[in-house]
Amino acid sequence: MSELTLTVMRLGFLAVLWLFVIVAVQVIRSDLFGTRVTQRGAARQSAAPMQPRSRQQSPQQAKPARGGRQRRGAPTKLVITEGSLTGTTVALQGQTITLGRAHDSTIVLDDDYASGRHARIYPDRDGQWIVEDLGSTNGTYLERGRLTTPVPIPPGAPIRIGKTVIELRK
Repeated sequence: MSELTLTVMRLGFLAVLWLFVIVAVQVIRSDLFGTRVTQRGAARQSAAPMQPRSRQQSPQQAKPARGGRQRRGAPTKLVITEGSLTGTTVALQGQTITLGRAHDSTIVLDDDYASGRHARIYPDRDGQWIVEDLGSTNGTYLERGRLTTPVPIPPGAPIRIGKTVIELRK
C-alpha cells in the first residue's frame, strides 16, 4: 500500500471514531436531561402557567362536542393537577387531545414514564369524553385501574400518565 492510501484510511477511521463519540454523548445527554420540550406560541411569562394561545378561551366560548349540543354538567376543561405542567388548563372544544412526549402532541409531557404517543382523549357522539391508551409501555391509569380499552371519563376522576395527573372539570 502506498503512504497516501494508508494516511487516508487512518484519517477516515479517526473521523468514524469521532462520529461515534459524538453520537454516544448525545444519547447519554438525552437520557440524563430528557427530551427538549419546545413551547408553542409566544414566549411564556414566568408567573403565568403554560397555556397554548389557541386554548385560552373561557369555558363559555368552548364549542360543543361533535354531537351538536353539549350535555348539561359536561366537563369544559382539562386541568393538569400533578407533574411538571401543574396548573395547565386546556379548553375542551370537541377536538381530540393527544398526550405524550412527541413534539406534535396537544399536551407535550416531559416525563420519563410517558411514551411518544401515550394516550388520547376524545369526545364520543353523546358528548362524553373517552380516554384511550395508545399502546404505551408504562400504561395509562383512570382512577386506580390500568386502561386496556377506551373508557368514558367521569368528571373529576384522575387520569395518571407517569408522574402527570389530569382531570376533566366543569
